[in-house]
Amino acid sequence: MDAKPLPLLPGAAPAKVLRVRSGQALEQRDRLCEEVAVALEFNGISHAVMLATPADLEDFALGFALTEGIVEHPDEVFDIATEESAQGITLRVEIASRRLQALKLRRRSLAGRTGCGLCGTDSLEQALRPVPPVGAGPEVAPAALARAVAALRPLQPLFEATGSVHAAALCSARGDPLLVREDVGRHNALDKLTGGAARAGLDARAALLVISSRASIEMVQKAATLGCSVLAAVSAPTALAVRAATAAGMTLVGRIRGDDMVVYCGAQRLRMPARAPGS
Repeated sequence: MDAKPLPLLPGAAPAKVLRVRSGQALEQRDRLCEEVAVALEFNGISHAVMLATPADLEDFALGFALTEGIVEHPDEVFDIATEESAQGITLRVEIASRRLQALKLRRRSLAGRTGCGLCGTDSLEQALRPVPPVGAGPEVAPAALARAVAALRPLQPLFEATGSVHAAALCSARGDPLLVREDVGRHNALDKLTGGAARAGLDARAALLVISSRASIEMVQKAATLGCSVLAAVSAPTALAVRAATAAGMTLVGRIRGDDMVVYCGAQRLRMPARAPGS
């Protein structure tokens, strides 16, 4: 037994495992990603329960409120309180009264499951809400997208420890990481990034958004709400996501492997290298 204790890491839990290598079994210490029920309440009204990693929860609450259209600006969130219980964690969010009235008009019960950002919506209109148009945004070279994706993995301590979480990052137009958030749910990671960027005063409209997952419809919806005009995904998008990104005027790039990538829409923002004569 490897008795050396592992360092504490927010969002991870210690575990004893049996590791098999080359036909040999060895008991070892490992870490697993925590996944807990996180309830979001707005001015005392229960709104959503998501399964999420219990780290960066204030970022999660603020980002969820912004990307779901509950508030339009961070200043409309007055306070975020965290309450733990045997069942999970409750995030009590105080928002402006005018936003609460709008929320009541479209109040829904949302039961989130890992990897699903639309579970529990009670109408097609809510699930397929219009994607706001994005601004002009930065021009970007393909090499910057490759650099951003390559830089993401070393900045994922929870993934390195557990192998079971997604990441979302804001990067400069050169591909340099500005802010990274992780979560067991890809949409939760993006919500945490949104909240963290708002709290840090980062202008997402001038940045690239990089995600470690596929680009599904809710990722495009949340990216557009954040104001990002360039979304780069490690995996491929869905057809619905490409249609939504096209309608929003977004650049959507996926299947990024080193310098290889696929541009699905918005190629006008890419600064392609000049071709050599005769090529």
